Amino acid sequence: MFIRRAIQRYLRRRRSDSTDSSVEAWKYRLKLFREWCYGIDLKRVGELRGLDFDEYYEIRAGEVAPVTLEGEMWTLRMFVKYLEQIDAVERGLHESVRIPELDRDERASQEALDAEPALALIEYFRNSDRDRAKRNHAFLELAWYTGARQSGLRSLDLRDVNYRLDSDEQSWIEFHNRESTGPRLKNGVRGERPVGIPDETARVISEYVRDYRMDTHDDEGRQPLLSTREGRPAEATVRTWSYNATLPCLHGACPHGKEKETCEWTDYHKASKCPSSRSPHPIRTGSITWQLNIGIPPEVVAERVNATVSTIEDHYDWASDEERWQRYRDRLGKRREYVERLDSDWSNHDDDK
Repeated sequence: MFIRRAIQRYLRRRRSDSTDSSVEAWKYRLKLFREWCYGIDLKRVGELRGLDFDEYYEIRAGEVAPVTLEGEMWTLRMFVKYLEQIDAVERGLHESVRIPELDRDERASQEALDAEPALALIEYFRNSDRDRAKRNHAFLELAWYTGARQSGLRSLDLRDVNYRLDSDEQSWIEFHNRESTGPRLKNGVRGERPVGIPDETARVISEYVRDYRMDTHDDEGRQPLLSTREGRPAEATVRTWSYNATLPCLHGACPHGKEKETCEWTDYHKASKCPSSRSPHPIRTGSITWQLNIGIPPEVVAERVNATVSTIEDHYDWASDEERWQRYRDRLGKRREYVERLDSDWSNHDDDK
């Protein structure tokens, strides 16, 4: 089987259980591998050997960052494993695809939106007569207080917000995988969950819906919570909102020495050029780190953001050593009751003698 055809077959297989963005990422990574193979006159999957994967690893390691290399090699390994399943290559060949071992600093995103600027931005929006409850504000409140992926934010409909303002109950957002009408959640039905939000966030969303949301439907007749004139926003549109919502000059002086009135980065379509503005993923990373730092248990954060504890620790938790030790001390204090119970059990043991 030709490598090109095998890749096409593999991607068709994965489309049924993966998001479009994931498939596109795999397509690009495997395209690079295919081009390298053709460059050394390797055309068929049956010709692939462990030495080929090792050669490709060494070449890519000299061209890309370690975390990028890790993603490319995992994609390649899963592709080769699929080839084994359809008997296109020998069994066990996927084990020849080397995966780099990265430390925490190499793996974690260093572009996370830190809690200090994030909360300063939210404070600005909440107190602003001009910008409160407009789309950028609503987006940032949702992104920060849910820690959701971009696909999750895009998937939200009006009906997914449950307001419980001025009551003893908590307001919450529901993430549903409506795959037949899209967008699909990254983990499909396993990504479905309710996520509690603070009252002020719920109040902002309510004001946004009442005063600023564009009353439109998407192509499937659904009413997206975050809407555009055409209906549901494209991924690129959400990224643009994100960059504009996180411009540092909204809440203070420019950290890059520019004047707000003349800075070209304040243009709607150029906000991504600002070194301090952030796309949705770094907001998610910063939110997760912040939730952990304020004492929410890792397993609770994992459930809220639809990730495993190990994934959070490896990819999203960008806390400093001091912040991490402070968490440990806080947890130790909360667990004092359990430690005292250990001592109590020993005393009971002595009494039984």
